[in-house]
Amino acid sequence: QVQLVESGGGLVQPGGSLRLSCAVSGGRFAPFAMGWFRQAPGKEREFVAAISRFDRVTDYSDSVKGRFTVSRDAAKSPVYLHMDALKPDDTAIYYCAARDTVPGKVYNNVADYNTWGQGTQVTVSS
Repeated sequence: QVQLVESGGGLVQPGGSLRLSCAVSGGRFAPFAMGWFRQAPGKEREFVAAISRFDRVTDYSDSVKGRFTVSRDAAKSPVYLHMDALKPDDTAIYYCAARDTVPGKVYNNVADYNTWGQGTQVTVSS
């Protein structure tokens, strides 16, 4: 059974940086296609970034493109979300998600993923 655990959230000033980690354990078909999503109070969960299984194809929402970077070093290493130039609008609970798929595919919909972490809070405020 696949388990995901996020870490690295916290309080940061506008313009600052954070790096989130998503540790992946279990599952016969690792590595998985991974996604990062976020949910602010009173809003729906929204796509942030995604990375494919092996060949590190990536995708980003328009709101974070150029500021956030999703990466993984190796097949069973954590998946990271490096966030620069943070804004108050980036405040949310950030979730990582996983699914099995063919290489090269990335997904940006909540319904595409079948395994989720518990989330980590990111607060951007002065």
